[in-house]
Amino acid sequence: MKRFVLCLGLLLPALALAQPFQLGDRLPAASQPAVGKTGSYRELSWDDLIPDSWNPEKELEGLDLDNLDDGDPRAQQALEKIRAVWDSAPAEKSLEGAKVKLAGFVVPLEYKGDEIREFLLVPYFGACIHTPPPPANQIVHVVAGQLPASFEPMTPFWVSGTMALDHSMTDMGFSSYRLAADAIEPFTIPAQ
Repeated sequence: MKRFVLCLGLLLPALALAQPFQLGDRLPAASQPAVGKTGSYRELSWDDLIPDSWNPEKELEGLDLDNLDDGDPRAQQALEKIRAVWDSAPAEKSLEGAKVKLAGFVVPLEYKGDEIREFLLVPYFGACIHTPPPPANQIVHVVAGQLPASFEPMTPFWVSGTMALDHSMTDMGFSSYRLAADAIEPFTIPAQ
């Protein structure tokens, strides 16, 4: 809990400055080719991280959510059930060992002094901070070597590296992937 409060305290000022994004915003289409400093990487969308066979809605079949009030114990059971399904969301097996490039927002996990060394990469602004975390297969645990000078929480970045299937739990949520970062580059918003 202490780490969560620390991270939240560090993130709130960054969230206020990180406009033009608002809670829940996703990044626009790619603005860079999928080539990093150490070679070619397969550029992924967040949907690429979800196995075709995974259907979390299947777990709630037969439950009439429209007729449940917030105070109904069945509503709480449904929320707990879907949270458990999301926390155990499977990884896309074809990504094991793949050289990939993915754009997302940064949620810090581990600091060495003032520098972030491990972080979660998430698909939308505010994920894991102001909202329940996304499914585990929509969270990538990144281990970074060197970070750009402009690296700040909830800022969008491209991360290139080698993907591993590694279901893990952090204070901010579960992740189905671990990415050993070779390069981290600022995400630029495409010109309109």
